[in-house]
Amino acid sequence: VQLQASGGGLVQPGGSLRLSCAASGSTFYAMNWFRQAPGKDREFVIGISWSDGTTYYSESVKGRFTISRDNAKNTGYLQMNSLKPEDTAVYYCAADNDYWGQGTLVTVSS
Repeated sequence: VQLQASGGGLVQPGGSLRLSCAASGSTFYAMNWFRQAPGKDREFVIGISWSDGTTYYSESVKGRFTISRDNAKNTGYLQMNSLKPEDTAVYYCAADNDYWGQGTLVTVSS
């Protein structure tokens, strides 16, 4: 599976951003998003079952982030709302946690 993440950028606190992760190659069961802030370990953010759309979240983003998928485009989306400075990180998408995208930087700052 090859993954291509996109959509990162600079956004003000309270703002929104949508990340995309386009998948190609083999099938997979789940797409997850992780993030790694400077000086910190990579952490799980949110995920979705590719077959039935079941979603699961970390408590730190519950109510602010949502994940969706477009099976026809084989693309996953991470919608981030009410962004906080502590959401600043490189965001990675992963398929079954075996295949990883290249990461996209999200910076939340005024």
